[in-house]
Order: sequence, then structure tokens, then C-alpha cells
Amino acid sequence: MTLEELRSEAEIKIRELTKCGKPVIYFGAASCGRAAGVLETISAAREALDEVNAEAELVEVGCIGMCCYEPLVYLSVTGSQPLCFGNVTPSRMKKIISSFIVNNNSLDDMDNKTYPLGVLDLDGYENVVGIPPLTQHPMLKPQVRLVLRNCGKIDPTDIKDYVSNDGYRALEKILKMEPEEVIDEIKRSGLGGRGGAGFPTGLKWELCRNNQSDFRYLICNADEGDPGAFMNRSLLESDPHAVLEGMLIAGYAIGCREGYIYIRAEYPLAIKRLNTAIEQMKKHNLLGQNILDNGFSFDINIKKGAGAFVCGEETALMASIEGKRGMPRPRPPFPAQSGLWGEPTNINNVGTLGSVANIIRMGGVEFARFGSETAKGTKTFSLVGKIERTGLIEVPLGTSLGEIIFDIGGGIKGGKKFKAVQTGGPSGGCIPASKIDISVDYKSLSEVGSIMGSGGIVVMDEDTCMVDIAKFFLTFTQDESCGKCPPCRIGTKRMLEILIRITEGRGRPEDIDQLIKLCDTIGKASLCGLGQTAPNPVLTTLTYFRDEYEAHIYTKRCPAKVCKELYEFHIDPETCIGCGQCSKACPVNAITGERKEVHIIDKDECIKCGVCFAVCPKKVRAVKKIDRYPKTDEEGDLE
Repeated sequence: MTLEELRSEAEIKIRELTKCGKPVIYFGAASCGRAAGVLETISAAREALDEVNAEAELVEVGCIGMCCYEPLVYLSVTGSQPLCFGNVTPSRMKKIISSFIVNNNSLDDMDNKTYPLGVLDLDGYENVVGIPPLTQHPMLKPQVRLVLRNCGKIDPTDIKDYVSNDGYRALEKILKMEPEEVIDEIKRSGLGGRGGAGFPTGLKWELCRNNQSDFRYLICNADEGDPGAFMNRSLLESDPHAVLEGMLIAGYAIGCREGYIYIRAEYPLAIKRLNTAIEQMKKHNLLGQNILDNGFSFDINIKKGAGAFVCGEETALMASIEGKRGMPRPRPPFPAQSGLWGEPTNINNVGTLGSVANIIRMGGVEFARFGSETAKGTKTFSLVGKIERTGLIEVPLGTSLGEIIFDIGGGIKGGKKFKAVQTGGPSGGCIPASKIDISVDYKSLSEVGSIMGSGGIVVMDEDTCMVDIAKFFLTFTQDESCGKCPPCRIGTKRMLEILIRITEGRGRPEDIDQLIKLCDTIGKASLCGLGQTAPNPVLTTLTYFRDEYEAHIYTKRCPAKVCKELYEFHIDPETCIGCGQCSKACPVNAITGERKEVHIIDKDECIKCGVCFAVCPKKVRAVKKIDRYPKTDEEGDLE
């Protein structure tokens, strides 16, 4: 079957789906939706349809990015554009079916929780009057969705859905071009590596192509290991063909015949959908020998990694593919000179390859209109933490942190104060609220001590202890150190020991200077980029939140009351009403007291989980967090 014949089949599928006369229900069924219970919602939909003897087409799609509203469901009745509903539990699913399928599109009995978020714009469907498009939702309106253009809208397991949205047109276009012309188009786009370093993609391809060899390799780095990051996973689960088409274009440009996708085994759904997509490509002559009868041959293999964070570093990644222990090696030689099995190798991130087909379709100059002077195009980010609207977003590079956090993210959860944001994963830094107006691009982030990284953004509020945050990220980095070079292996261990000591109230006055010296040594002497950037969370918190370190060391206090060794829970006998809520909730039975009498916490049994504090009636708030060490007059100014 030719690509044109496949497009004809895709058009027939869309026409049949929109004109079938039956309701169509789309379910966001990526990992975020599944974690929120969408599979149970799908079962509830089937049960509800059976109960009313109605028929509907049920379609699983990927993640549109509004993870805070999962499970997301899109319902189209009689060919109208699908209404998007958020937080659709099984019971709400039944109510939606009753209102829209049984009672003919009635919005009268929809409460705020089940009222549509907006209308999903899909080809082939008629407009719905009176309900705004989903693209006008506050979370989506500021975004520019190029890489994520299909996510949440197409069935990722059916190649026809991708083809119907201009899929593989970029491949057809480049097969009529010279490889050098393709590289020049990528150069014109200004596309930088989306894995974090921002190295010019076109130049990277050119360097690999110019190294003389009978064989070259292409690797897609999908080893996403940063805490709080899920950009690569979501794209592969929701639109795998976008990345695979990008790999074909890259393979043609650099002159290689074989590619690898290195992906961690913890991403089973992404792996499953990649395997499905690859089989479909082979079936339609889009992969393998003589692709589209143009003489270009290329194949793709999937290599599942064991989940080692260090394998995100390209030389460690290649060692893992070769069957060796994933450990970095010194450079030069660089992979473009001598990479996988000693051959010239090009390594690109999922987000980089996911941008390639868009650039070829729209043109490099048009792509470069988005972004800033120093960083072109758009970038996907995972937005998580103490924020109202979490999810997967895509914005032009150069967008300010403030717009991302307050316009797209809706501000800090519960109306609390914004304190800091961490970008770039464990290798990134913590940026204070005073820097909220900086642009999110490679240069600006580097100037405040952080990095772009693969795209994780973790937002923190006033209740976050910055010393504890530094300890959290360093714990991760120390655990994931491959152990090859002493500065990383031993240095991060010593730093972590100091941070643990400080958070437990055993900090020493010389600890801050010792941390700074260790940061300098580890950053300069570590073998790979992961070790070199490991001190970033400590350095930035010392730079912007030094007062919190001093409070922990000199007054034995955690200003945010997070570090358990420095505070304790106490029940105020003057305000306790003896309701018993705290004793019922305590998981270790550390609270005693008769009903309507003052309750007491056994400090030796208390594990400081905070449940008692959470359940104590707000009007009473008898349970309090108090400092464990009394403050002296001399220490007062340091708190």
C-alpha cells in the first residue's frame, strides 16, 4: 500500500467516525490518565451504555497535557466537535452519558465539576455553538503547540490518525532533497538540542555526516530520569510516529541506515506504542529497505534500559546499548567521531526529533519565528509541584517563568506564596521568587545558576525547606552516581552527609564553607556532565537561601518546619476541645485522651507524619508545630 492509499483510508476512517450517527467518546489514556483511573471510567462508560441500550464508539487517545484534570473525556454527539470533560470519575461518566446521550445534550443538570472545559477542535467535526474552544482555556491559551499538536487528539495506535494530520509528508519532502539541503533547513530553524545542552542540531548532524565511514548510527535518547519529568514519555505514548518520522529524516540527513531508541523499561506503555508504530511503518513501506521506493533504507531498534540516571549521558548510553555497564568515558573522541561500536553516531533527544518533521513541513525560517533571539522554537516542559494546574506544556523559548507559573499553571496551590522553582532536574538549580521575570532559555537559566535540562519545572511554595530540597536532589544524584570518578562518587557522598547533619540539627558553623569547596571540586573534576552539574541544587540554595542554612545551623530551626528533627507536634491544652479526630487518625496510636478532654501526644511514639495537624479542625487548630529547641536572646536575630 502506498502512502497516498494510506491517506485515502485515513480519510475514510475520519468520515465514517464523524458521520456514523453514533456518539464518539475519546478517553485520555496515556500514563497520567491511567494513573488517575481512566480505565475504570472506560468500564463505567460501557456499563452505562449497556444500561440504556445505547451505542457509542469508544476511542483511546493520548495526553493533551492537562494532567490536573485527568481523567479527561471528550464526547461527540451527532458529528459535533467533542466536548472536553475533566476529572471524569466512573460516576460522573454515567451522569455525562445520561445528560448528553440519553437526554439529548442537556447541560442543565451539569454542576461545576462536570461542566465541559471546552470544545476540542478536530477535523471533520462541526462547530458547537455557545461553548468556547479548549484552546481558550487558561492553561492552553498561552501555549504554542508544535511538538504536541496531535497529543490527546489522535489514536496513537493507528497510523491512519497520524497520516490524516499531515504525517509523513515531511519524509516525502526530504526524499526529494539532497541530505545537505535537509541539514541546511534544520540549521535555518535554529533548533537546539532539547535534552538540555541546546547544541545546534543542524551542526550536530553535519559533524556526524562529515566523518567518513561506511556505517553510521542514530540514537534517540528517551532515557528520561529526572524526578518530576515526563515530557518524553507523554510524547511517545501520545504521538509516537512524530518521533519516528523525525528519526527517518535525521537518518537520511546524516547518511545512516540504522537507529536505536534507548528508553527505560519503566515506560511500558511508551514501549508498547512504539513497537506498534514500528510494525505499522514496516507494513506500509515506511521502514526497512527502499523506503517509499526512493532507495533510502533505514531500520529502528528499541533498547530497553534498566533505569540508571547516568545512562542519560550519551557515552554511558552507548555503552549500555553495546551490552556494557552504563558508565561515561572521557571525550574526545566525541560520538560524531567515534560512537556506537566505534562508528560515527548522532544522538538526539525525543523532543529534538519530535520537532524535526514540523520544521521540514513549515520551513526552518517559519519555525525560527518562535522563541527568542538566542533560542529558537518551542520547548515542552512538565509543570509540577505546589501549583494549581500541573501537566505537560509547550511554550516558545524565552517565555518568562512568571507566565508559565501564574498564567499557565494558575499560581500557587491554596493561595500560598511562591518561593522558588527548580528547573533541569537534579542537575538544575533552584531559582528564587525574585527572579520570576527571567526568560526560560538556555542562556538566562545558566546566568542564575540553573539549566534547561530535559524540561522539568518543579514549583515550590512557602512551606518548602530549601535545605531539605537540596538534600532531596543530592540524595538522588548520589544514589545514581555510576561510581567511576572519585569527585562524583565520594564528593556527593560527603556533601550529602553534611546536608543530613544540618537538617537533623547537628550542623556546624564550618559546614557552609565546606559545601562550597566541595561544589567547586565536584563541578570542575567530575568526568561527565551529570557529576559536573550535581552541585547545582546546593550552590543555588546557598546563593539565594543562605539564611535557611544559617537558621538550621545556628538556631537549630527549620523556618518551613519540614525537617523533622527540628520540630515537634504539641496539643495546646487551652484550645483542644477533645473531639478525638487526631487520635483516630494517628497511625501509631501516639495520641491519648478521652472524648471532650484534652488530648496528649507521646513525643517518644510520634513519627511526625503530620496527620494530626491536618485533621485538627481549622477553627480550633489545637495541634501545633513548634520548634524543638528554645530560642536564646543571642540567637534571635538569626531566625
